[in-house]
Amino acid sequence: MRIAVVGTGYVGLVSGTCFSEMGIDVTCVDVDQSKIDNLLAGRIPIYEPGLDELVKKNTEAGRLHFTTDLTACLDDVEVVFSAVGTPPDEDGSADLQYVLAVARTFGRNIKKYTILVTKSTVPVGTAAKVKAVIREELDRRGVDIPFDVASNPEFLKEGAAIKDFMSPDRVVIGTESERARKTVARLYKPFLLRSDRMIFTDIPSAEMIKYAANSMLATRISFMNEIANLCELVGADVNMVRLGIGTDTRIGKKFLYPGCGYGGSCFPKDVKALIKTAEQQGYPMPLLRAVESVNERQKSILFEKLTRHYGGELAGKTVAIWGLSFKPETDDMREAPALVLIDSLLRAGVNVRVYDPIAMNECRRRLGDAVTYCADRYEAAVGAHALMLVTEWNEFRVPSYPVLDRVMAERLILDGRNIYDASEAREHGFTYYKIG
Repeated sequence: MRIAVVGTGYVGLVSGTCFSEMGIDVTCVDVDQSKIDNLLAGRIPIYEPGLDELVKKNTEAGRLHFTTDLTACLDDVEVVFSAVGTPPDEDGSADLQYVLAVARTFGRNIKKYTILVTKSTVPVGTAAKVKAVIREELDRRGVDIPFDVASNPEFLKEGAAIKDFMSPDRVVIGTESERARKTVARLYKPFLLRSDRMIFTDIPSAEMIKYAANSMLATRISFMNEIANLCELVGADVNMVRLGIGTDTRIGKKFLYPGCGYGGSCFPKDVKALIKTAEQQGYPMPLLRAVESVNERQKSILFEKLTRHYGGELAGKTVAIWGLSFKPETDDMREAPALVLIDSLLRAGVNVRVYDPIAMNECRRRLGDAVTYCADRYEAAVGAHALMLVTEWNEFRVPSYPVLDRVMAERLILDGRNIYDASEAREHGFTYYKIG
């Protein structure tokens, strides 16, 4: 079976590579020539554990190909997955220009029955627009070639994307056609041999599922951050509260960890897009607006704690930041809390020293020489008046307090992910602040 995947970003490259691992012939397409050249040379444009090995293996096996020309492979493929970007417009709505451009190319060039599957996260109603564009191009050609469109939202977690794809907890396929349903289901069957976790829906429902899922997870995070902030005011321990409510089977334990805000390419964008979709239907979506507001405010929580500790006198201080990416096991800094924190610190006249196991180059690309880049976590702490833990990478979980005591100017830790034992830090003479 042969397929094409348009877009070699995070979703497209992981999806195409994993399909090829199951013996499917995959052509990954991207308009960015330099990105394709790098992939052909074995250089992977994103960081994802294990991805480079899988790309190399399947490229050498002749199952994974890269090109800039979708039209060159359309005659040979049965399915085209559209995994192009849907960046937010200024008003928060999803920009569909790349999705519709793929549909236009598809309609201009197909010569036989082919399925176009949207894997990008898109608002409800996008499939109808895609179908209309394809039909418009076929009419312009004066041909009546059968085709189908389908929606197959992705549920990949950065840092665990290969595992998520190879052993999915569910696969959602939205389509109006039995032929398309069977074809796309066949593609996913190798990943679901042990358990049938395929969910078939109509297309609008499939489009809504991804937004609803991410918005629910974002809501849980913001809810716990609100509880954590209230815990500080009333003298409760949010970790105990989290344990107490997480053992309720109706609630569960996942995504109940307070912190310094969520970021990344999905949650912020998808919450905004769902709010915009609701707005276009005349519904204000007050809960998600609150979720978004809470999260934006939470990104300032560590700066506020530092400001209170020093009575507002921050100019000339040095702060070490451990962790720059929005979460561990990725170099992605889109909407990362670290960016908001660093901006606030720099505006206050603070010298900022940073370290992240993976995201240093991405930070340098974004911030240039505004901060000091360090070779390891303890170098970042040299001369620091405060240490801020922002991303909970494993290597940060067991710090050497004697080393920190020796290299820091003052013994102050602000834990933005609640990974340290407060009593242990205080036993070593450190002033310790957590979330909640």
